[in-house]
Amino acid sequence: MGSGGMMPLPYRFLTGLMVRLGGVSYLFDAGEGAQIQLKRAGLGIKALSVIAVSHLHADHCLGIPGLLMLRAQVPDPGPLTILGPKGIEDFVVQVQRTLDFFINYPIRFVEWEEGSPENAYEDSQVRIKWAPLRHTTACVGYRMEEHPRPGKFNAKAARCLDVPEGPLWGKLQKGQSVTLENGVAIQPAQVLGPARPGRSICYAVDTAVTKSLYGLCQEVDMAFLDGMFHPRDQEEADRKVHMTVDDAARIAKRAGARRAVLVHLSPRYREEDLPGLEEAAKQRFDGADIGRDLNRYTISPDAKPLPP
Repeated sequence: MGSGGMMPLPYRFLTGLMVRLGGVSYLFDAGEGAQIQLKRAGLGIKALSVIAVSHLHADHCLGIPGLLMLRAQVPDPGPLTILGPKGIEDFVVQVQRTLDFFINYPIRFVEWEEGSPENAYEDSQVRIKWAPLRHTTACVGYRMEEHPRPGKFNAKAARCLDVPEGPLWGKLQKGQSVTLENGVAIQPAQVLGPARPGRSICYAVDTAVTKSLYGLCQEVDMAFLDGMFHPRDQEEADRKVHMTVDDAARIAKRAGARRAVLVHLSPRYREEDLPGLEEAAKQRFDGADIGRDLNRYTISPDAKPLPP
């Protein structure tokens, strides 16, 4: 949705990530102008089910009111869950009360605080985990894991069991048992291979290097990480409690991430500076790239790991 930090620029909006799976949208962070990027990306607001906020700095949460108002313009949008550090509920409720804007759906808040369970959210498709990061205020990183998927369907085995092609095949592929016309029950295990692991991503921005990052990034398909500074600006990164692209790329590589997209770029870097940032990151991890606004990434269900 955006790749910048601190302030929106004409050529770079603030960092945010939208994940689409099975017709449902999950948004990580929503800075100023988030609804503009939603429109530019051609993504509908009704499908938005979760907003996961890293921390209560303006460039990560000021877009929430606009999104809530936009979502209220569609009929029957369904419930919304907002995850974030302690204080996110008070922020949203106070803004809604002060501006007195219309909401036609329930909002559920889940706040992280010391001792919170590892799992922040779960639905029929995914589980979202969180862990504290190291920044100037309470900040959390997220790990989204798709539930394990049924194994590959063995058409030959299905035919041998006299299962007719059509809806019954579809149910078995989804892991559901079926009963044939002759009363014989067929279990998914009879026609499916071993369960396949689901896809996974990490979203962790506005943080210095900290141990929890490795767990969030462990063998994910794609890690979206704070890469605010060039390595030559390491002192400023340390002072502002952020990472350089070198830091982020090193963590992704050590954690076994397949790919890393580095975002939350400092406004000091213009578009012509991005190749230099990317080169510095790739010197540490060839699977690292600098994120650009409205880039789209597809993670194949059967993606193979990158070579070491």
